[in-house]
Amino acid sequence: MKRKCAPELRAIEGFRQLLLKTMKLAASCFNPLSFFPEDEWIPTSDWPPNVVQGKSYETTDERGLSIWQQVEDRLKFYKGADALPAEVTQVGPRFGKAQLTLPRLGQGSFRVLVTDAYKRRCAFTGSPVLHVLEAAHIRPYSDEGPHAVNNGILFRQDVHTLFDRGYITVTPEYRVEVSRRIKEEFANGHEYYSAHGKPISLPDAIEFHPTADFLSWHNQNRFLG
Repeated sequence: MKRKCAPELRAIEGFRQLLLKTMKLAASCFNPLSFFPEDEWIPTSDWPPNVVQGKSYETTDERGLSIWQQVEDRLKFYKGADALPAEVTQVGPRFGKAQLTLPRLGQGSFRVLVTDAYKRRCAFTGSPVLHVLEAAHIRPYSDEGPHAVNNGILFRQDVHTLFDRGYITVTPEYRVEVSRRIKEEFANGHEYYSAHGKPISLPDAIEFHPTADFLSWHNQNRFLG
């Protein structure tokens, strides 16, 4: 019996040693290390029960974003405040050099109008999580683009960033094109490539649809190909 159990015992002991090393490493990186009480743990019920390593979430998908928001909520309202640092030590100057900033006039109205036109859903992913949605200019305001609804698309924050940096564009036919550079530079992007060639969601009112001129400008001047 002892011989039969030996491999299992060695495996358990190996896992225990690995866990101890991981906890020591975490403690050295995050000092002081603290955990939520067990009754406040966030369930991950969508994981198969036999998964022990290699599984993770990303904030680019709705489940990962939901978990991160729950963590933020617990940190914000967690009663055990003494487990968290009461003050962050300030090192170095508190402020940088003074500089002038020119506000973009009309930006607030543009954001509201685009958000309403797209029914508060990301045109790319369909996400309805309002606080992560942003009104993107197709032709940037800094490049003579107007604060017009037909020069805007409602995107989730990560998609907006990729759009502004040229990793994603929308053709005049309202279809998504994803640059190969995402895979080349970051070795990922499966969620984005799965939408390649698919149409974006559009406002009901035709006059609010992005114009071909603005989309062509983005294709030619921003998209990395």
